[in-house]
Amino acid sequence: MMGGHHAASGAAAWVAVASTAPYAFGLYPVSPLGVVSGALLTAGAALLPDLDHHSGTIANSLPPLTRILARITERISGGHRRGTHSLLGLAVFVALSGALGELTAEVGAFGTVEVGAGLLSILLMGFALKALKIAGGAGRSWLLAILLSVFIALYAPENNGWLPVAVGLGVAVHIVGDLLTHQGVMILWPLRIKRPRKIASMPLLSKLWKTSGCLSLPIIGRAGSWREWAIMVPVSVYAVYGVIEAGFYALRGWLA
Repeated sequence: MMGGHHAASGAAAWVAVASTAPYAFGLYPVSPLGVVSGALLTAGAALLPDLDHHSGTIANSLPPLTRILARITERISGGHRRGTHSLLGLAVFVALSGALGELTAEVGAFGTVEVGAGLLSILLMGFALKALKIAGGAGRSWLLAILLSVFIALYAPENNGWLPVAVGLGVAVHIVGDLLTHQGVMILWPLRIKRPRKIASMPLLSKLWKTSGCLSLPIIGRAGSWREWAIMVPVSVYAVYGVIEAGFYALRGWLA
């Protein structure tokens, strides 16, 4: 699935789970501003698994930091669509975000500063901006990512509590998105369960279970296909509508 669509699906998932509007599930309700800021962070989190590709778009979102992180992630995860696209990878990302949320520092008149959550927010904002083609060069990407993260820290401080939820949700929808492509994902990595030769001649099973051990439900086929666009256009509209409506209510609350 294309990077922009991963980001859109992450934002849509957050709106569906966190908004209390009639068109959402409200399973993890947050404030209107929390819907807006959480959608941005989950859009970025939905790109985290692609940090396993050292020359990919995400690796170049906030250079040189993301390039270094990408090379480390690629080496640890076993390559593209391996560890970071698995259930184990999902658990690790959630655990890391939770640990970073506990990383704080006492800074003079500012009191307790959520250092870990702030750094992770900057990283996720950088991913989202790059995938959605909002930022330009490295300098602009860093500036926008930092400004958005500072805004979230000042006006939606509760995000430190739900940051692992946003990360877990974003990574989960990314894995599902890539599962729907013809390449599939190795969901049980590091276990690599190869397809038995006896079923290699069965057309349906051979598409669902790759020789490499990846599983696939190729509903959208190749990344960027018309089927992907047919699914993701309404999903993207839903995400944009949810964020705009929540932003309107947040603004109305400030002006009241």
